[in-house]
Amino acid sequence: MSTLAQGLSSPVPSDQPARSLAETESIYRKITLRLIPFLFICWVINYIDRVNIGFAKIPLSKDLGLSDAAYGLGVGLFFIGYILLEIPSNMIMQRIGARKTITRIMFLWGMISCSMSFITTPTHFYIARILLGAAEAGFYPGIILYLTYWFPSGRRARITSRFLLAIAVSGIVGGPISGWILHNMVDTWGWRNWQWLFLLEGAPAVLAAVVAYFYLDDSPKDAKWLTQGERDIIARNLQADENMKAHGTGHNFLGVLKDPRVYLLIVGYTVIPLIGTVLNYWTATIIHQSGIEDIWHVGLLSAIPFIIGAVAMLINARHSDRTLERRWHFAFAIFVGAVGCVLLPFVASNWILSIACLGLVGISYFCGTGTFWTIPPAYFTSATAAAGIALISSMGQFGSLLAPMLLGWLKTHSNNIATGLYVIAAISVAGALVIVLGIPKSALRERRLE
Repeated sequence: MSTLAQGLSSPVPSDQPARSLAETESIYRKITLRLIPFLFICWVINYIDRVNIGFAKIPLSKDLGLSDAAYGLGVGLFFIGYILLEIPSNMIMQRIGARKTITRIMFLWGMISCSMSFITTPTHFYIARILLGAAEAGFYPGIILYLTYWFPSGRRARITSRFLLAIAVSGIVGGPISGWILHNMVDTWGWRNWQWLFLLEGAPAVLAAVVAYFYLDDSPKDAKWLTQGERDIIARNLQADENMKAHGTGHNFLGVLKDPRVYLLIVGYTVIPLIGTVLNYWTATIIHQSGIEDIWHVGLLSAIPFIIGAVAMLINARHSDRTLERRWHFAFAIFVGAVGCVLLPFVASNWILSIACLGLVGISYFCGTGTFWTIPPAYFTSATAAAGIALISSMGQFGSLLAPMLLGWLKTHSNNIATGLYVIAAISVAGALVIVLGIPKSALRERRLE
C-alpha cells in the first residue's frame, strides 16, 4: 500500500528505506531547534510587554486616577493601531523579508514600552497604548506566516502550539516577575514601582531586535545552515501542500476579500481575543478581588491558569495533528472557556474556585488559539496566505478592542463584570458554531505525515 511520506508529492513505495524518512524528520527537527526557541523568547517578551498593564493597573490607577472604565479604554485603544497596520505589515514583510520586519517591530515596541515609564496622565496612557499597538502590529500574523515558509500542514498544529506556548510561559513567568518588581521596587531611586515594571520589561525587546537581525533568515532558500538537499526537500513538501489546496480564494488580496468564508473565519477568530481579554487583562484583578491582597501573591497565583492552558494546548494540538481534525477541536475549547466565564461571577469571593474558572478560560484561550491557526494556512494558497492571515488576525482583534471597554465600563458602573462575562460567553459559543457549521472539512486541505 502506498503512502504520502513526509509531504512528498508522489506516492512512496512501501519498501522505501527508513533512512529517508528519518532524514526528513531530522531536517524538521533541525529547523525547529533553530527557529522555535528564539521566536519563543521573542513572543514571551512581546506578550509580557503587552499585558503587564494588567499588573501595573493596581498602583497605576491610583497614581494616574484611572477608573476601571478608563483602564478598559486604555487596554482597548492598543488595538486601534494594531488592527489598522497588521495587513500592511504582512504585505511589507513579503517584500522586505521576515528578518527586517521582525527586527523593526521588536525595536519599536521595546522603546515604546520603556517610554511608558514616563506617563503622568490618563491621556499619556491612552497615547502610549495606541502607539504600542501600532508598533506591535504584524508581529503575530507575521510569525504565523513565517512558519508556513518552513513547515508543511501536517506539522503546523504542533509547531504553532510550541510557538504559542510562549503566551502561556509569558503568563507563568510574567506574573511572578511583574509581582516581584511591583513588590520590591516601590519608590526605588525615586521611581514608582510601575515605572520600573515598564522599563525593566521593555528593555529585553530592544536587545532581542538586534539579535533577530543577525540570527533569522527570510526563508529556507536563504538559510546557509541548511544543505541544498535539505532546502529541496522543504520546498517539495510545501509545494505538495499547494498542490492539494483548493484555489477558490483567488491569487490576490481582492480574491481574499471576495471569499465569504474569510469572513466566517474572522468571526470565529474574534472569540479568541474576547476570551484572551479576560485571561490577560483581568486575571490579576479577579484574583485580587477574590481576597488575595499581596501583589506578589497575586502574581504567583496568576500563573496557574496559564500553566493549565499550556498543558491542555499541547495535548489538544497533538491530538488535532494526529486526527487532522481542526474545527471541533477549536469549538470544544471555546465551549470550555464559555463555561468558565459563566461560572466566574458565582465564585468571585472564593480565590480557589476563581482560579479554577480562570483555568477553564486558559484552556479555551490556548487550545482555541493553537487549533485555529492551523485552519487559515490549510485553506489559503501561498499566494493569498499573507493577506488572508493578516486580514483575519487584524479584523478579529475587534474583540480585543471592544471587550476591555465593555468589561471596564460595566465594572465601573455596576461594581462587577458579570454581565460582560455572560456576553463574552454567548458570543464565544456563537463564534465556535460559525466555524463548525460554516467552514466544511472539505475546504481544508492537509496531508497526513504517515
